Amino acid sequence: MMNKSGRPDPAAGRASRGRRRGSPDTRAQILDVARTRFLADGYAKVTLRSIAAEADVDAALISYFFGSKKGLFGAVLGLMANPPDVLAAALPGDPATLPERILAAMLATWDDPERGRPLILMVRAATQDAELTRLLRDVVGREMIDRIAEHIGGPDARHRAAACGAQLAGVIFGRYVLAVEPLASMTADELIAVLAPGMRAVLYRRARPDRRTRPDGGVRPGARTHPASRRTM
Repeated sequence: MMNKSGRPDPAAGRASRGRRRGSPDTRAQILDVARTRFLADGYAKVTLRSIAAEADVDAALISYFFGSKKGLFGAVLGLMANPPDVLAAALPGDPATLPERILAAMLATWDDPERGRPLILMVRAATQDAELTRLLRDVVGREMIDRIAEHIGGPDARHRAAACGAQLAGVIFGRYVLAVEPLASMTADELIAVLAPGMRAVLYRRARPDRRTRPDGGVRPGARTHPASRRTM
């Protein structure tokens, strides 16, 4: 390209060379490279510079699109599976079968190689990075436990939802991270049959009736009472 003096414009040549500028295609290329590297090398070993070099972009462009390595990691996971959305889709329906729906949705997601591997990577990465641990804890608390608590309602709903979340976390860690047997090799149907009754007991726990009292509030014949409740003559 010529400038006003009729001579070649060196700036035009410089603009056509160098690394790619920001565009939707560039963003997609960064995500594709990042996904491959995170799955192959793990979160701790991957750097923004290595991703930038492989994607043929400036590292500053990754920061522009995603803010940080954690932001990029979150975007990669978001492309594959969003556990809160999976849970939200399982909540509506008959309360009696809620545990089966939650477990079926979770197992279908984590057992799927395309969706499950990034999630397993996320859990492993969180054990190596305190900030990722905090982010994961916030997501589980706000987007999963709170949703379950709101759905089931009643006294101590969040306590019961948290206990349910602990059961799910135990299954995830034992089956997918540690690969504990026979948990790792059981079919989804086998796991649901074993786990659903316990989860149902947690989610819909009811207070045990006081066997000492009658429905009218009186004390049953022969029932023992606390010494402090006995009247002195």
